[in-house]
Amino acid sequence: MNNLAAVARGDIPASITLKNAKILNVFSSSYEPADIAVYSGKIAGIANNYNSPTSIDLNGRIILPSFIDGHIHIEDTMLTPPNFANLATLHGTGSVFADPHEISNALGLAGLQYMFRASQGLPIDIFFGAPSCVPASNLETPFQELDALSVRDMFSRGLVQHLGEMMNYPAIVAGDPEAWSKILAAGDVPLTGHAPGLSGKPLNAYCCAGLTSDHECTSVDEAVEKLSRGMWLMLREGASFHDLVNLLTIIKANPAASNRCMAVSDDITARYLTESGHMDEKLRIMLREGIDEFTAVRLITLNPAEYFRKYDRGAIAPGRLADFVILDNSELTPDFIISEVWKNGRRIMSGGEIYNPYELSEASHIAPVTSRKVRNIPSVEALRVKAEGEIMRVIGVIEGTALTKTLEFKPIVRNGEVLPDNGRDIAKIVCLERHNDTGRFGVGFVNGMKINRGAIGSSVAHDAHNFVVIGMDDQSIITALHALADMGGGLVCTNGQDVTASFALPIGGLMSYKNADEVCAELTKMENAALSLGVSIPHPFMVMSFLCLSVIPELRITDLGCVDITKGGVQDIFVR
Repeated sequence: MNNLAAVARGDIPASITLKNAKILNVFSSSYEPADIAVYSGKIAGIANNYNSPTSIDLNGRIILPSFIDGHIHIEDTMLTPPNFANLATLHGTGSVFADPHEISNALGLAGLQYMFRASQGLPIDIFFGAPSCVPASNLETPFQELDALSVRDMFSRGLVQHLGEMMNYPAIVAGDPEAWSKILAAGDVPLTGHAPGLSGKPLNAYCCAGLTSDHECTSVDEAVEKLSRGMWLMLREGASFHDLVNLLTIIKANPAASNRCMAVSDDITARYLTESGHMDEKLRIMLREGIDEFTAVRLITLNPAEYFRKYDRGAIAPGRLADFVILDNSELTPDFIISEVWKNGRRIMSGGEIYNPYELSEASHIAPVTSRKVRNIPSVEALRVKAEGEIMRVIGVIEGTALTKTLEFKPIVRNGEVLPDNGRDIAKIVCLERHNDTGRFGVGFVNGMKINRGAIGSSVAHDAHNFVVIGMDDQSIITALHALADMGGGLVCTNGQDVTASFALPIGGLMSYKNADEVCAELTKMENAALSLGVSIPHPFMVMSFLCLSVIPELRITDLGCVDITKGGVQDIFVR
């Protein structure tokens, strides 16, 4: 530290000097032409005429703090942390705050330990949140429950930095002792939230627990109310859920609101990262929407750093990490080009190529983490739904959002059995518990998947990640369940007794050891196979995966059956 101050004073040389930089200053909302002195991985000073054995002339190019993603589930990319990091680095990401509740639902504490080990020594910093809802609610079944003692253990072992999203908002609002005990176990750390549609007095109760952020806002009114109650607003822009543009309306109307906002990914795919980008894409969107460049950059740098109390990053300032994004531009417009990425004072990407990367230690050699073998699979006969009413509940898919609707339809009945209906886009959906091979399954119907024949299935089924299959006939559904069991998890398309395409995900049924290009190719193969079955909605496997998430309204499917957390739990298929 003394040497860093000595470099700052100009008494001893810096390691590297970046000369003639056009610094985007997130504190003053201005550009600052100056040199940047780097020493021992940190910024020593910003001024002119620093001495160093190595200097690089930026010739007036813009330099930004490295980008920060304040909320992401790495597992949803289907990439291991090293492969995710290599891809994110290309897009200027320096840090992410990841919630590993996906793999923790699928593999318990061992899953979190794997993610932590696999994240060491990477070209980006990954800070994990303690999974606060494993299970997300009592309406779904994970590999094992992680209680308040488990949360305390995660912190004591240094595996986590903050509390992951508290999704069981009804339990928090109701004062449930187990839910509140997890918050107390976390202690004085950032407590991230998840409260879709919560308003009024219930929102007050949720805030009383100390939960200080939310990424589930889909409407401006909801977001404004949460800001007014002291919450930080995470503006989500992911592969399937696009809330950023709509919620930027708040900042346009009241620029001061940006002080407690940040842009985040939440759920994102390898293809989205490859084709659209990461935080750089969110910056492009904000610039296209007319947000000034200083505000836009703060939303992906300083604001998340300050929310998560990481005061060593998020800005180009003395004493902070030398984490930079250098543009090939002298003006910040939506078509900016990232020329270089620096991490801890080292240039790790130039011209779209990662070079001189950090060693990945043993992270890239960790033995595969797999789930238990599922043997107890229902028969075709067991999936039949008897007609026991005149009107049935149907899950209604809403494209572009994690929300669903509870629809009501008169069933198509043959020989006393309710059948899927192509004409009204109604398919059967099944969720089979896979972690303990109990054979327990829920069955229901879904509208909006636009499937004409066969079935698609997945072990990526938020948040418990049991097997989920949507199909137009029971044989195709059973074939899909057997294929998922044989792979130990993954994605599958079937038609009758034939498996038309599959992609194995050996790490907890969630992730592959393949690199980003290979994963993208597999996803393209799977989506083309789904398209051949008539599935025409974008990202069908991701959309399907959220139909099992019990803590988002309205109707869902889990291994317990049709559930609706807003209605208090398990719902009968038939209304009357």
